[in-house]
Amino acid sequence: MDEMNGIVEQPYSVSLDLLVKFLRLAEIYMPENKEEILVTRKDVNRPGLPFTGFFESFESDRIQIIGKTEHKYLQSLNDIQRNKCLKEFYSTKPICTVFTTNLPVFDEAMFHAKENDVPILATTDTTSAFMAALIPKLNLELAPRVGLHGVFVEIYGEGVLILGDSGIGKSETAVELVKRGHRLVADDVVEIKKASAITLFGTAPENIRHYIILRGIGIVDVKRIFGMGSVKLTEKVDLIIKLEEWEQGKAYEQFGLENTYMEIMGIKVPSLLIPVKPGRNLAIILEVAAMNNRQKKMGYDTAVEFNKKLMGEKVEE
Repeated sequence: MDEMNGIVEQPYSVSLDLLVKFLRLAEIYMPENKEEILVTRKDVNRPGLPFTGFFESFESDRIQIIGKTEHKYLQSLNDIQRNKCLKEFYSTKPICTVFTTNLPVFDEAMFHAKENDVPILATTDTTSAFMAALIPKLNLELAPRVGLHGVFVEIYGEGVLILGDSGIGKSETAVELVKRGHRLVADDVVEIKKASAITLFGTAPENIRHYIILRGIGIVDVKRIFGMGSVKLTEKVDLIIKLEEWEQGKAYEQFGLENTYMEIMGIKVPSLLIPVKPGRNLAIILEVAAMNNRQKKMGYDTAVEFNKKLMGEKVEE
């Protein structure tokens, strides 16, 4: 736990039922307790070697994918060999098996799957296409994650995480941004997921999704008041903005020549410190910050180019 940033580690898994719905898989055989079946591994497996009898290093908690190669091998076996092969395989109780490319399910597979309560699923997609959809979904759902106290909004396509002390105006700023056409992802608690070595995604816990708490008013359902276009389920974390009370005499960044970052789960994210005082329109300031950050990612840094002008250097138009 990182106490300075308010980070709290969360356990994570994804239900097989959710994956079935997301990937539109056909349920050839599904045990009655399908809602209780949880996938906890991001990596998947094609069980070619286990079908030959080699089970060393075999991990049954991975999703097992049976494509054309594995299917043709099983077809090449006689009935006795295939039955023995599939009996050994399903006795390891894999989390589930998926037959791709609309391949027919062997009778022996169905029998031994039922005997061991192993789900059999099917897809019309090719093995490559199915894995291309499954693996990113698993990476996102099972990604390491932390919870942060803050507000997360999408502004001009940029995911902006707003942090600051309680009562500083984070939720009020988010409402103003939503009114201006931007989208709310999370308020109060933001769940940050590390989807890859360089990418963070933010979302809201399901029980508070699309709600904002405004002091003096209470809980507001943003989706119902402002419409479906005012909310979003998840977004990449592109910029972190920390709001703090304006402190007289403190030197705040004026030119933006020094890039500052905040580290979350080993990934550095560009960050800005914005002082708050009466008269400052935070919604507009955050819009400009988002656009400026997007411009930097596209290769143009206004502060650097402005400094070049002051130093008399040639500036690209």
